[in-house]
Amino acid sequence: MPPALRGKRRRNISQEAIDDEELALGEADDESRSEMTNAYDEDDAELDNYAREVLDAIIKDNLPPTPNNYSLYFDRLLENKSENFKKQVFSMLELEESNDAENTIVLEQNLKQGFVSVKNILAVTANLYKNMTLMAKILDKRKRELLEVADSVGVKNIAKTLEEDINKLNTILQKQASKMKILYEETGSVIKKVEQESIFDNQYGVYNKRYLFAKIEKEQELIKEFKHQSSLIMIELSKELRSTVHNPKVITLMTRTIARLLLKTSRRSDIIAHYGKGIFVMLLKHTDIESAKKASERLCDLVANSNFFLADQEIPLKVSIGVTEIDPQYSVEEIVVLAMEAVDKAYENGVCYTVNAQK
Repeated sequence: MPPALRGKRRRNISQEAIDDEELALGEADDESRSEMTNAYDEDDAELDNYAREVLDAIIKDNLPPTPNNYSLYFDRLLENKSENFKKQVFSMLELEESNDAENTIVLEQNLKQGFVSVKNILAVTANLYKNMTLMAKILDKRKRELLEVADSVGVKNIAKTLEEDINKLNTILQKQASKMKILYEETGSVIKKVEQESIFDNQYGVYNKRYLFAKIEKEQELIKEFKHQSSLIMIELSKELRSTVHNPKVITLMTRTIARLLLKTSRRSDIIAHYGKGIFVMLLKHTDIESAKKASERLCDLVANSNFFLADQEIPLKVSIGVTEIDPQYSVEEIVVLAMEAVDKAYENGVCYTVNAQK
């Protein structure tokens, strides 16, 4: 066989092998893409089925399928799903979730810190004014002493000139003091307005009482309109624990730990707020008493398994929880009182939580 022909045949065989290999690789890629597509399709199908389940639950409860209701039911029904499905959903939510609320909180913190700085500057300026006033008094005293020691015309003229200078300085300082007072009052008024409109509790990293009450009132209006059920739970560090730990700073640290645990165990739709004096309240939207009891049980278990370490001493954490229903017939204050009474009953009965139903 001629060399040219042999070479040509070898090239043809090699090309066929390459074509076969590319075909095999192409088929393998198609299979991989098909497997990946099937996996995505399965995930999408599972999420689609869950979306229909959420919508069916809303309609079953005779509620309008608004974005707010859908979000609430989406979170509530998700609790009963598998951990893998939860992780899949949470990873998607993290990509979509807006941080507007976090930005608002940061803005409030920075704004309050800025007002603190302004207040400190004004305090320093006030002290400076006091010192200058004191210096004026000292100079006046020295002037009188100078007049008593010598009686020459020159000394009197110097004293007179010094007096005129001090008077001018006092006039300037009085004008500045008046402006400073106005500025201080305006700043104080702004600070008061910011505090009245703020929604965040800086000490414990949760919402404040004002925001909580506004949300409860809003929830009562929604319950009147759509006839669903919502609950309120109040959480307090055990009185027994408070009586054994006498250091206020340690109590504050324990209370902050409870606040972090509340944030950890809550749903995105739950409202966690500091009511005052280390007492926290959780507003559980679209949650009946039985579901609120289960949430309280989970919180009790979480707290019981979260010991507090103080130096070499390990202190078991313990809370008392009161559960009550959000009833539109009662005022916000009355609902909160019912939750407080339930907390006291839980402590008296030696249990973690107690339900206090409306009478």
